[in-house]
Amino acid sequence: MSEIKLENLSKKFGNVTAVDNVQLTVKEGEFITLLGPSGCGKTTLLRLIAGFEHPSSGSISFDDVIVNEVPVEKRNFGMVFQSYALFPNMNVEKNIAFGLKIAGFTAEQIRQRVKEVLSLVKLDGYERRAPKQLSGGQMQRIALVRAIAPRPKILLLDEPLSALDAKIRVHLRTEIKRIQKKLSITTVYVTHDQEEALAISDRVVVMNRGRILQIGTPVQIYNSPVNTFVANFVGSANLIKVRVKNGKCLTQNGLELAVSGMEDLRESEEAMLSIRPEFINLIDQKTAELENTLDGVVKEIEYLGSVTRAKVQCGSESFMIDLKGEQISLLPENHRVTIQIPPQKIKLLRIDDTLDAT
Repeated sequence: MSEIKLENLSKKFGNVTAVDNVQLTVKEGEFITLLGPSGCGKTTLLRLIAGFEHPSSGSISFDDVIVNEVPVEKRNFGMVFQSYALFPNMNVEKNIAFGLKIAGFTAEQIRQRVKEVLSLVKLDGYERRAPKQLSGGQMQRIALVRAIAPRPKILLLDEPLSALDAKIRVHLRTEIKRIQKKLSITTVYVTHDQEEALAISDRVVVMNRGRILQIGTPVQIYNSPVNTFVANFVGSANLIKVRVKNGKCLTQNGLELAVSGMEDLRESEEAMLSIRPEFINLIDQKTAELENTLDGVVKEIEYLGSVTRAKVQCGSESFMIDLKGEQISLLPENHRVTIQIPPQKIKLLRIDDTLDAT
């Protein structure tokens, strides 16, 4: 295992800054995911760690040793690509053995190691198969075990599941996490899929425009986004601009909402509210005990399988709400409903924190 430390790391391609002053430490044995939209800099950052790109400024350290000038082949990492990158003219055994030979393993050690890693992904007996005889999921498993076979200190994965269908992706991401945990290998994973990132990571690094916007556990990233970009990119959110008035938040359309954690906001200060659709409750009627109860009309309905998402118009404001089970029957279009938003479930974002929203 190795600790990875990136300090003031930047990478420019001409006038374009792909990675902008990144500070990040990946602890020994940690599984960390770089998450963001296409072009946000996550793959460039991974390539800098690997040595495929050279930084314009800043440093990359493995176990406190700066590796900026260390060539790729000396950095002791395994890498898995989106395209599998298996040698088509070699069978499974030879694909896995390739890196082991370079690492100086003996023939008997190679035979044993090939057997061990194939057992890890439940592909025992596939040694003689050619890549063209494998499914996409099987090829990606072989690519994974080929990367870990030489026992590298670091594992790097660049969108390894994006070419696979949905069910295989879900199964393989679980396999990747299981193997990473079993081997306790320091892992950096790149994806644009927020569900994938939340499912398998110890920590998630959300990126946009070459910068890191937030680092945290999956729960922290989802429940406590630092700005509107994170709130909207990781899951779905109702984002509402408000102004403080008499201790409450007043929307641009005049709707008053009680919000927890407003102590540091000044009177008349502007802010943004982030409300997850699943935190909005459908209730029978307004009561004095419940804050933020609003009457509305169902305008749109979208069936998403595990939940039904509805757009509810409350005066001049509209809210996405997610409902499950029996409540779904209460959502015909144009049906009048009452919703309630718990103040403690509303995330308050300062306007200064929303500058990276797109």
